[in-house]
Amino acid sequence: MACPNEQCTHFGIAGKGNVTCYGTYVNSTGKVRKYICHTCGTRFCDRTNTAFYDLRTSEDKVRLALDMVNKGMSIRGIADVLKSKPSTVMSWISKASDHCEKVNEVVLKDVETSKVEMDELWTIVGEKEYPKTMNMTTKEHGSG
Repeated sequence: MACPNEQCTHFGIAGKGNVTCYGTYVNSTGKVRKYICHTCGTRFCDRTNTAFYDLRTSEDKVRLALDMVNKGMSIRGIADVLKSKPSTVMSWISKASDHCEKVNEVVLKDVETSKVEMDELWTIVGEKEYPKTMNMTTKEHGSG
């Protein structure tokens, strides 16, 4: 575990021995482990800085909802299957989206791509995905 306090000298650095577990608590979704950073005194839990922080729903249920939305299910459909409100499902998706953006900012901060590289990638994807359609269209019009 790493300290989540941005003001701490050990912020985001795991394995320094400054963070220790000091117990657990139980909520509606099960046991949650508590931690303390001995460098700055910050107390936090397993879910701190995750998409599951401050949710009162099991991680499994939220993961299932996210899988369903990735498969193209509607928000209303997911809510019906999981016996939740559509607004609740939307909040899970929003939290997950916000968390993904934060992760991308950290992970992709040193990745540089040029517009040319992306255009080349799109050309490759487009050629692989649509060749039959293009060939059929030209044959139907008598030009190929």
